[in-house]
Amino acid sequence: MTADAVRSPAPPPNREPQPTGAAAIMVRLIRESYAQVQPRAEDVIRFFYAMLFVIAPTTRELFAANMQVQRSRFVRALVYIVQNLDRPEKLVPFLRQLGRDHRKFGVLPQHYDAMGTALVSALKQYAGPVWTPQVEQAWRDAYCLIAKTMREAAEADGGPAWWPARVTDHQRLSWDLAVVRVAPHQPVPYRAGQYVSVEVPQRPRLWRYLSPANAPRPDGSIEFHIRAIPGGAVSQSIVGHTQVGDTWRIGPPMGVMTVDRHSGRDVVMVAGGTGAAPMRAILEELAGWGDNPDVTMFVGGRTRADLHDLDTLTAMTNTNPWLTVIPVVESPPRMAGIEHGTLADVVTRYGAWPNRDVLVCGSPAMIRATVSRMLVAGTPLDRITYDPFTLD
Repeated sequence: MTADAVRSPAPPPNREPQPTGAAAIMVRLIRESYAQVQPRAEDVIRFFYAMLFVIAPTTRELFAANMQVQRSRFVRALVYIVQNLDRPEKLVPFLRQLGRDHRKFGVLPQHYDAMGTALVSALKQYAGPVWTPQVEQAWRDAYCLIAKTMREAAEADGGPAWWPARVTDHQRLSWDLAVVRVAPHQPVPYRAGQYVSVEVPQRPRLWRYLSPANAPRPDGSIEFHIRAIPGGAVSQSIVGHTQVGDTWRIGPPMGVMTVDRHSGRDVVMVAGGTGAAPMRAILEELAGWGDNPDVTMFVGGRTRADLHDLDTLTAMTNTNPWLTVIPVVESPPRMAGIEHGTLADVVTRYGAWPNRDVLVCGSPAMIRATVSRMLVAGTPLDRITYDPFTLD
């Protein structure tokens, strides 16, 4: 795993008014100490899992043999938590979703205590001289709140830990891209813009996050757009080896991307590659309404071939005057009607978007670059929404 794989896709620490008193001290101590260990995030997480498996050996059975994606995912979740400690409106829903999602692994209430001990031990191991009794107490206090929120959400969820779904169609669009349609045995209660974890029979216990490309339908069917990524055992297996009739397992929906039709603000969508899938689901849902905010969607890829769903998105503009789609390609040659450059370049070239709600979806690197550039250009942080988990 490269360092880039575990680096945060999040923007710099938020610039909103900070809490006061004991809460402010806790937030400050946690952020300052995490800044010291973040350059060695990979070592921290390796130590965390090694310690966890010593403290609670049965937890090893909850994970696949290859822990690379799991470690990367843990880092992204931890960074998201650290950067949103003082933003409960973002943090609490995320933790509740995370608690419900962990049910599919078989995580039990007693596992949370072991995870807390392992996390504090790992941070202490790599924090160096900045680690003081006050810092340790701040982390312990924060973890107690985190674990409590996750446990309560898991215990309160009366739905299934996962839904079985039968593959009804598999279309391979190119050597590295496929569209898969599944029919869950009962509807999965996701909202347009959310993502779900998926386990396929070819790669048991290797759960991966995928975003439905359609809004919920009466028959419950879901369409996924999957690109095989280098080293991606699950994505490569889905693209190359999925068969009609396979049974997938789908975990609880997660994510906060949505369009508030009543906010009075127009919307900017920024989608890289198959990150366009949740945006398309949201657009499909909006198309069912007569009155919508104006939506400007930037959809990008390295080459024109990467814009696999552009024709569908363009067709949507013909019947929805509130929608504008701007395709973006990084590599030459230049083509008429297509902007050239990275998504970060093109989006900020068009403006600062200070009064728009902004949704961003794509690879961690693309999210990091785009959000950072938009903040510098003048887009307010509280107007930008992205999810910490993207396609692995």
